[in-house]
Amino acid sequence: MYKTERETNQEHDVKLMNRRKLEITGVQDVDSFDTEEFLLKTTLGYLVVRGDNLHMKNLNVDQGSLTIQGKIDSFNYIDDQQDKAKGLFSKLFK
Repeated sequence: MYKTERETNQEHDVKLMNRRKLEITGVQDVDSFDTEEFLLKTTLGYLVVRGDNLHMKNLNVDQGSLTIQGKIDSFNYIDDQQDKAKGLFSKLFK
């Protein structure tokens, strides 16, 4: 039995290679990005990727895949909308 497109997009994987390349599946939206931080909406919640000299290498919105290159320092999930807003606004107003 074939998976429907919606079921295929529910999978979410993160693969980090040598702290220089991050491949992510299950990406629904790229909310914001710059050379130091990406904020991604994934099928399992918001994901923040931080580092230096970050740039988007490949983005396939149909498949929900994204590749980020640069020096990856950290990535973590934000479960609460308040945490998301706090992180973005606290960065702006420092």
